[in-house]
Amino acid sequence: MLIQCNNDFPHEGLRPYMDLKDVQLRTKWETENGVFIAESWNVIERAREAGYSPISFLVSEQWARKGAERLQTLADPDTPIYVLPEEDTTHITGFRVHRGAMALMERTPLPAPSSLLKPSSTVAVLEGLVDHTNVGAIFRSAAALGIDAVFISPDCADPLYRRSVRVSMGAVFQVPWTRLVKYPDPQLFTAYGFTTWALTPHGDAKLGETTRPRRLALIVGSEGPGLSPKALTSADCRITIPMSHDVDSLNVAQAAAIAFWATRQ
Repeated sequence: MLIQCNNDFPHEGLRPYMDLKDVQLRTKWETENGVFIAESWNVIERAREAGYSPISFLVSEQWARKGAERLQTLADPDTPIYVLPEEDTTHITGFRVHRGAMALMERTPLPAPSSLLKPSSTVAVLEGLVDHTNVGAIFRSAAALGIDAVFISPDCADPLYRRSVRVSMGAVFQVPWTRLVKYPDPQLFTAYGFTTWALTPHGDAKLGETTRPRRLALIVGSEGPGLSPKALTSADCRITIPMSHDVDSLNVAQAAAIAFWATRQ
């Protein structure tokens, strides 16, 4: 359902697209209202394939013409499609919308941890990551390198925040994930036969020189301080990536990708 709008006569349905660059506002508002923003045709398509339902779309006049056929496949007949001049989309969202389209999507309930652990052999646990770019990058690596599920700590950044989704290229819709209520919770993983490896620059063993267990949970920590003392002491093993030239650590997304590759089955 096409709705022509402009900045002089804004539609009430455009309110969810306003101030998208305000991270604190958006993360709080979106989670409380059970929605998220998907940006670009490819990301919206992957969200649809994963079972997420669009509430509305926002496209510029140019992209409404170019992507008319795509919109027909992505939008239900009664789904509002707000069409604006390009300069008005920039004014409303706070940045230039140049990836074709945006969609306000409805979140689905997060699965129980047990439902993800039962069928899995390799999972990732993200502790306290606050950078949405790193979260998105880790999800992309997880999808590419065979991670079965991702678990995030209560204070971890939202994987469905717009930047995380975009950086992951929609991989957040391809890898099952959930947020842990209790953390750390080593008994949770032990109960399903998982051995936990904490990735840290000061490990007891080296990645690539240690035989991986049959079922493995890889734990990575926040960008600055790394893993918490509780996470380190509760892990079955502390693992280090061997490095040269006195480099002590890598970006968390890079380190996670290396660990995913080195432990793949």
